[in-house]
This record gives sequence, C-alpha cells and structure tokens, in this order.
Amino acid sequence: MSHTLMDKIWASHLIHKFEDGDDLLLIDRIFLHERTGAFALKSLETKKLSVKEPSSVFCTIDHIVDIKPGRPNLSRMPEGHGFIEAMRESAKAHNLKLFDLDSPDQGIVHVISPELGIVQPGLSLICADSHTCTQGAFGALAWGVGTTDLEHALATKTLKLRKPKNMRIYMEGKWLEGVSAKDAILAIISKYGASQGNGFAIEFAGPATEALCMEDRMTLCNMAVEFGAFTAIIKPDRKAISWLKNRRYSPDNNPEIENYVAALFSDKEAVFDEEINFDVTSLKPYVSWGSSVDQSAPIDSLIPRVDGSEMSALDYMTLNEGAPLLGLKIDGAFIGSCTNGRLTDLRRAAAILKGKKVAPHVKAICVPGSSRVKAEAEKEGIDKIFINAGFEWCESGCGFCFYAGGETFEKGARVISSTNRNFEGRQGPQVKTHIAAPETVAASAVLGFITSKNQREH
Repeated sequence: MSHTLMDKIWASHLIHKFEDGDDLLLIDRIFLHERTGAFALKSLETKKLSVKEPSSVFCTIDHIVDIKPGRPNLSRMPEGHGFIEAMRESAKAHNLKLFDLDSPDQGIVHVISPELGIVQPGLSLICADSHTCTQGAFGALAWGVGTTDLEHALATKTLKLRKPKNMRIYMEGKWLEGVSAKDAILAIISKYGASQGNGFAIEFAGPATEALCMEDRMTLCNMAVEFGAFTAIIKPDRKAISWLKNRRYSPDNNPEIENYVAALFSDKEAVFDEEINFDVTSLKPYVSWGSSVDQSAPIDSLIPRVDGSEMSALDYMTLNEGAPLLGLKIDGAFIGSCTNGRLTDLRRAAAILKGKKVAPHVKAICVPGSSRVKAEAEKEGIDKIFINAGFEWCESGCGFCFYAGGETFEKGARVISSTNRNFEGRQGPQVKTHIAAPETVAASAVLGFITSKNQREH
C-alpha cells in the first residue's frame, strides 16, 4: 500500500487509535517559550506532576523580550518580567535546557531549533506557537498546540488528536531573479484563500520546491498556517541532511536512523486528498494590500475590487479599489521574524541596502531571528550595512513582529514588513502592515514607498 510522507511519520508515532477517530501520538520533542511555557510548567507543579522526559524539552526566551540594542529592559511589555523570571525558575526546577538571554543560542524558537539540530527528519515536535510548522521543512511532523495540550505532552510525551487530511502543493518552473518563496506562498494563499488548507497537512513538492535553499523552504512551511493548514512538510533530501549535519543536537551516524530517514518520502502511488499545481516561472514579487494574508497581489498590480466583507480591510488600510500598490508611501520598514529573520534573508536585504540610505521619513528596524544569526551577520559586516543605511540593528526576538505592548511603530503608520501576519493591530495600534519578502522591504525602505528590487532595476 502506498503512503504519503506525513502518513509514514504519523504511523511511526502512533500509540493507540480511539473509537472516536482520534489517535494517540508519541511526541519526541517539545519547545517552550516564556509567554506560555512557564504557565504550562507552573500548572504541572500545581497538580504535583513532573515533566516525563526533561531531556526532550527545550526552552527559549523570545516572544516578549526587549529587542532594543543592549536590551536595556528585560521585557518589551510591562508585565513581561514576570513571564521571563517564571520561565527561568520553572526550567531550573524541572531540569530543562534553557537558552537564556546570555546564551549564544538564544533566539526565536523556529530559528534556533534547526540551528541546533533539535528538529530532525521524521521526528514529532510541538510548541505553543502556530508557526511551529516552519520546522516541517526538514521532514519533521511539527505543529503548534494550545497550553492545555502542551501541559499534557510535558507530563506524558503523548497527545490525542485527529489525523489531518493530505494536501500536496506541487511547485514547478524556474525561479526568476528577485522572486522568492515568500512571494510564492503569498501568491498561493491569495489565489486559493486563507482557509483552503483547513484540516490538511500540506506537503510542498516538485522541482521548484527542491531548488529552494533550506531557509526558503522554512519560509514556505512557516506560512502554511496562514493557509489554514494543520502543518506543512517537505521531503528531507541531501540539502536538509547536510544543513543539519554536525549541529549540537543532531544524532551521530547511525544506520537505523539513516534507513528511517531514507524512507521519508511520499510513495509514487500515494493518494492525496487535494492537490495544487503551482508554476513559479511567471511569478512576480507580491505584497499584501489588506488585513488578511490572502489579500495580497503582485506588486505592480492595482488593488482589486472587493465585496462587502473585504471593504472593512480597505477602510482599515485607508486604501481604495483600483489604486496602485507601487508608489504607496510607507512610514516604516521591518525585516525579521521567524518567517524571514535568518542569515540568508539578511544577506539578500543587505545586498540591496549596501551604499544606500533609508528614506528620511521611514523608521527602519531589523531584528535578527537568533543571537547566532546576529553574530554571524556581524562577522560578515551585514550589521554595518544596515546601520549605515539607517536601520536600527536590534537583538534577536519576536519584537516588532507582533504587538505586545512597549515600543512599536507610530499609531496609524503604514509599514512594509517581512513578517507573516497583517491583521489589524498586529504591529501596533492602527498600524497598517503590508507583508512582503525581505528584498522588497529593503528596496521600499530606501525609496520611501512600496517598490521591489525588480522594479528598481527597470
């Protein structure tokens, strides 16, 4: 019988099938962050329960930590100090590995997990964060959970859940210069809608997927949740295995592991519940125009006609039907997040910013996805390029990706951002967010209005 990649990993972790249709799965690795992790651990303590396997649990401080240079404040939200201190106390009490602020390994969960080899092909991995699906780029079954499920998994290393359906997005064609995975996923979501992936585990496949570097594959999987998907996954190939080799938590060579990983692919005759074919050959840079990710369009297009349900998005964004996206004046630019805060992203943006200056009226922020990304970028002189261009070069974390109190862009500002969400208030009170690839953000920051690398060169 033929099976999909997701089905194979699911079956290898299946402990029990319930009469109600749910399955009990083994959870290999758990990641905690300070905003929800401490709460789950404290709840265990209240119930006098312990973490079943402390060595399989990893913690970081990323969501609400201060990202200003030098971190003058512990947290960027007024009550955040308590979350951070509680995470430190509980991690110590349960003997869990914590990547604290003084660690060179600190950073955003979905950035540091691959960096450290915590995610591995064929493993199951959860975190109380919806973008955990990012790590499916390495052939892992990774998904976000709520705090209750997180607590259960900590205590038992298991979770009861319903198996998702299978969707394959087959990507073909050749990538054009200046077009990236971020543009592709925005195009797919805008074409099919933000709920098309509901109830599915998405497998990205095809030659255009295989041509991507690991960082771009992570971007694809990261935004599957914006498509409504349970998770996303990509067959682990030589690129993935090579990328993870010699990472701190990557296993040593083991024939059994190698044989398992070698079998992690969808069988030729495997049947998917739904399939989408997507050709990247004519793809252009994309940018969002509304307050939902599916409200995106090619950067050189006009804002489409909308129905009543979308009119509120235009009202919030203070835009009109038929208006061009190109040339729309911006007040802010942001590069970072678990979507596009990796070293490759910063390199691409720096190539555009080198020798240029951000427009005087634009507040420009760069937040590397991890302390390691920040350090490596500084070794390459990327920080100097950003700073000389007029960007603020910050410490790693989730800051400026979502509003949690503290400093943000000015109320009502129009911002172009490399993040993954653009709903109302996501980056601050009444802030209007246009999602785009890092190259588009950098080019727009320099000119002071929405443009792209490709448009600047014409």
